[in-house]
Amino acid sequence: MIKALEDQIFRIIDQAGGAWGVVIEDLHTKEKIEHQPDVRFFAASLIKVPIMTAVFADVYAGKYAFEDRLSLRQEDLVGGAGVLQHLQPGLSLSIYDLVMLMIIQSDNTATNILIDQAGRDSIRAIMDKTGMVNSQFYNKLMIIPAELEGRNEVTAGDMASILRHLAHGSVISYDSCLRMIDILKRQQLRDALPLLLGDPDHDIIGGQPKWELANKTGTVTGIEHDTGILYTGQSAVLISVLTKDATDSLTAKRAIGEIGKLVYEAYSRK
Repeated sequence: MIKALEDQIFRIIDQAGGAWGVVIEDLHTKEKIEHQPDVRFFAASLIKVPIMTAVFADVYAGKYAFEDRLSLRQEDLVGGAGVLQHLQPGLSLSIYDLVMLMIIQSDNTATNILIDQAGRDSIRAIMDKTGMVNSQFYNKLMIIPAELEGRNEVTAGDMASILRHLAHGSVISYDSCLRMIDILKRQQLRDALPLLLGDPDHDIIGGQPKWELANKTGTVTGIEHDTGILYTGQSAVLISVLTKDATDSLTAKRAIGEIGKLVYEAYSRK
């Protein structure tokens, strides 16, 4: 099933230009397509997936609770994605709400607060534990240190690895993985992998949606990433697509959307 799409997928990324890292895997059959899975890309907001996982690991270990509240400070506010940068310092938010904002709105301020809460060592430890062996984490988002130790970088293969752990419930606990997948399914940034999938709503009230996508995007100038798990019928397909230097942003997003559509249509026919 997956291998039959290989030529079409490679044609899409070739026409879009730039550099690409791609992993597409049927999580039931293990059939897989890969293109430069170990090439490092600037992580952008994809780094928020291991940050979320590190927070869940800390909560599971009893270091703090999702109900614990943190105050928004003036020094926390950074630009880019998210709503918190526009709100009044002093606002109290639960750790769970910060995780939700970090993932579904890609809120950079929420992300930096959670980095302070979990700590860099915990984030790096969860990356190691989930097989992100070619990736690295150093910095908060939208903050560039004068003495830069390193960049946040990930690979398509490593993003596939952490998503695979979540899908199989093989990190922290089954319940933790289930909750993280649920948060990823609530993603509000839907302009890449699901761009061409159409309305996911079910045909009958009370029925199942035609498709669900648990995903996280990453976007900065010259970079467009989208990684997630596409659920349709009884199938679950992991799709990890990273790109830089495509013809332009819209071309890159459209190409990622075409990949998502190819996979969805293949499994819909199944």
